[in-house]
Amino acid sequence: MAAETAQSSDQRSGGAPKGRGYVLTACMLAQFMVAVEQTIVGIAMPTIVADLGGFHLFSWVFASYLLAQAAATPIYGRLADVYGRKRVFIFGASVFLVASTACGFATSMVPLIALRTVQGFGAGAIQPIAWTILGDVYPPRQRATVQGYLSAVFGTSAIVGPLIGGFIVERFSWPLVFWINIPISIAAMVMLGVFLKERIAPQRRDVDYPGAVLLMTGIGALMIVLVQARNLDAGAFIALVVLGIGALVALAWQETRTREPIVPYRLWRLPMIVIGNIGSFAIGALMMANGAFLPTYVQGAMGASPAVAGLALGAQSILWTFGTFGAGPVMVRSSYRAAAVCGGAIMIVGAALLLTATLPNGVLWVSFAAAVLGIGLGFSNTTFLVATQSSVAWGARGAATSANMFLRTVGQAVGTSIFGAVLNFGVASRFPGAESEINRLIDPATRGAVDGATALRLSEAIAAAMHNIYLIAGLLALGLLALAFRIPAGLSPVRQPVPAEASRPAASD
Repeated sequence: MAAETAQSSDQRSGGAPKGRGYVLTACMLAQFMVAVEQTIVGIAMPTIVADLGGFHLFSWVFASYLLAQAAATPIYGRLADVYGRKRVFIFGASVFLVASTACGFATSMVPLIALRTVQGFGAGAIQPIAWTILGDVYPPRQRATVQGYLSAVFGTSAIVGPLIGGFIVERFSWPLVFWINIPISIAAMVMLGVFLKERIAPQRRDVDYPGAVLLMTGIGALMIVLVQARNLDAGAFIALVVLGIGALVALAWQETRTREPIVPYRLWRLPMIVIGNIGSFAIGALMMANGAFLPTYVQGAMGASPAVAGLALGAQSILWTFGTFGAGPVMVRSSYRAAAVCGGAIMIVGAALLLTATLPNGVLWVSFAAAVLGIGLGFSNTTFLVATQSSVAWGARGAATSANMFLRTVGQAVGTSIFGAVLNFGVASRFPGAESEINRLIDPATRGAVDGATALRLSEAIAAAMHNIYLIAGLLALGLLALAFRIPAGLSPVRQPVPAEASRPAASD
């Protein structure tokens, strides 16, 4: 199939492209649109369920979106290397826009879940390609700073999303939580369409569509197992595992036969790619130690309100941004290794503070600990991503960036599953049959109906289980610190030559 290979004018000339600020704004809008999607929909879900019914399908409204997004991300990254960033981004954003619009017209949960799947498929292009575009148009020494802006958008969305969602549900109608994406996505597409300049060199290219199908099938099946393991019966669990592994084995065979594989395995021969992707996976898992379970700790064990739990969790997201901005100067003035070591050390301190948290310490202690952990996560995530992007040439940057983000998503899914199992086992071992009581304890409206002795016992069981979660988080932080020392010495955004292996045209992958 005929296609084209793109090269940004900045990448060829080394000059600053005109309208670069508008490109940055467009990427920030795109990041906000995807980052805020889950939080704003989460706030609206009780109202949506009350209107559409189908409470038993509640979790699939989120799972379908995340599964499709994760499965599509590496495919879009590769297509962006083949066809250019702009057209692939606009395609994905258009899919996201159409699906968002249609979600507001859903009349029951089944079509809403189907449309959320399509929406996630579009979202798989938006975030990684936005980060890739900034890696193209900004020189290495500025990448950490501009990616700090995207991280700031991510942190802001964690606070703003629930507020916007609550306001919309209270004052308007729930479809607006989907339709709010319409002007944002249109603005992002228009600005990128006008101001992002890519020089296109015509060249015949082959896209590995069979490989793309196998990749989505394998990833999708295994992600369902990770996300929905507790809700699957034995037959479905085994069938999905066999399907997922079989599809990935077939993918490995397919990629040895095709001229331009959808998964460029040659990238994995580069040490920085391997280190960056392993680090991204560990960061994804570590961030869920708080991201998924801190509200349960604060509301269930400490008896605080959902708003207080949200503020405690927001401390991690907001301080993540400060960590991102802090990593840039360290990388430029010293090295990737120095920045990653700083991030790993800070995360260890954050995990240690969480481990020492007790019920009498209260919410302020865990909020401070979460903030420290957030700084370390921001430091490390930015360092691994910038190092990954800078280790490859233009023709492989989309694949490298999307693979890094994909593995962070997988890490989040794996971390959520492991930590969830640890929490459930820990509580059940101390208070068998406590599930219904925990539901009452967490809900502010019913907490008062739980007798004092039971509430105290439940709180202690949750706190003990969370201690085990934070112990695992501490081990992950230690692993990230050890990984940081594996980064080759002396490499930095201004001292990192692109290896010849990664500089080859994509056709030779």
